[in-house]
Amino acid sequence: MKKTEGDVHAQSRSPLFRSNRRSDASDPLKMIWRRGFVRLVFVCAISLVFLILFALLFHLWTCHSSVAFFSALCRKDSRVLVVLDSLGLAPKPLHRCPIPVANDPNSVIIPEETPDIIPKSLSYVEIDGNENKNGNSFPLFGGNQSWAQREESFKLKNKMKVHCGFIKGGGGEMLGKDKKYVQKCKFVVASGIFDGYDIPQQPSNISPRSKKLFCFLMVVDEISLNFMKENVSVKVDKNGGKWVGIWRIVLLKNLPFDEPRRNGKVPKILTHRLFPQARYSIWIDGKMELIVDPLLILERYLWRGKNTFAVAQHKHHRSIYEEGDAIKRRKRYARPLIDLHMKIYYYEGMRPWSPSKGTLSDVPEGAVIIREHTLLTNLFSCLWFNEVNLFTPRDQLSFGYVVHRLGTSFRFFMFPNCEYNSLFILHRHVREHSSKVEWVKSLEEFEGGESGLKESKGGLGLWRSYPNDLSGVKLPRVVRSSPAG
Repeated sequence: MKKTEGDVHAQSRSPLFRSNRRSDASDPLKMIWRRGFVRLVFVCAISLVFLILFALLFHLWTCHSSVAFFSALCRKDSRVLVVLDSLGLAPKPLHRCPIPVANDPNSVIIPEETPDIIPKSLSYVEIDGNENKNGNSFPLFGGNQSWAQREESFKLKNKMKVHCGFIKGGGGEMLGKDKKYVQKCKFVVASGIFDGYDIPQQPSNISPRSKKLFCFLMVVDEISLNFMKENVSVKVDKNGGKWVGIWRIVLLKNLPFDEPRRNGKVPKILTHRLFPQARYSIWIDGKMELIVDPLLILERYLWRGKNTFAVAQHKHHRSIYEEGDAIKRRKRYARPLIDLHMKIYYYEGMRPWSPSKGTLSDVPEGAVIIREHTLLTNLFSCLWFNEVNLFTPRDQLSFGYVVHRLGTSFRFFMFPNCEYNSLFILHRHVREHSSKVEWVKSLEEFEGGESGLKESKGGLGLWRSYPNDLSGVKLPRVVRSSPAG
């Protein structure tokens, strides 16, 4: 039935209809209030996000600022940067960055020697009585360190005696004229070339003071020396010493190992044994051209922060397990031996790097090592070499393990990788090193005396019976932190 006009007017005059009209009139106000509240919350949330983002960006900016005041506000090992880096939000580190060195080498004051706290006495095993016990009929350069001796060597005491290479009859001898020359060397820049992979690169920006203060010593084998004679000018002084520019050539006779890379670890890690009179040393790999005055390097990395050992942070890796994975992928050593090496370390308590360890990384860039030759740094170098001698020659895997074993007793300065790249110019190898052992995928490939893959003088700990059962050890999952790693 259709409503008449009168009915409509009557309905409009009724109380119920008037109430509905008042309700409809108040709804827009409620709606506006609700929308305003939602907008207020939304604006506050956005403002908070922008405030947090601004704080993070400011933190990152201070870490990359060239203004000293702002850069001083940054802690490069802070949890903020670590978390942002793990999320891929931190900016990529610079390949090169300015090194805050002193302006004038002549103004650098050389400090007093760092006192030895522990150990107070350090001596080395020179005659090893374990040859026959381990089935070796000839002395080994690194000796036949037993598992018990290895374990004992990590226990710091006031008086210590450890294996540290140079076992009598094990090789690695220097000529008499070279021994006589290095006795005067208190400050050393050392490098090494083996198997003719490189030619000496002449340092630049060296001050007259550093030229008088430092010995620039290049340790080589016969193959490399002959290669130099054919390709660069080798001069002989009145005492029979050989020189290539500023580098005094030191010939290593009766090479300790079959593997050239393992031979290179002798001058690199055992610098204090080759040059026992040295008070300070800077090691650089043979393919590097040093472009910073060595006195400024010591002031920046040792004396300014009262450090005794300095090394750069690895560009890509912080965990030794990530580094081991990269070594296998790049075929830098036998995959099953890398796995065995890592299983031993994991069984012995070496965990992947985390900020809780209190270090920037477990993995260094080992091509530059800066040391004051205190007894503790000498001990660290010995223990580091022993691990390289016992297991694989990839010293970046062993560095963090030795730091782990010595705990807080061994303090070192790990400086930014971008500063490391500003210390030198990197030249290509004359030829790339390659050996069959790098391509090995299984232990079966080592079987048989004719394979020629197994080293006879190094890495013997990988073939000796380990005192514990490793069959149940599962290596931690590796997550690549960098596509280039």
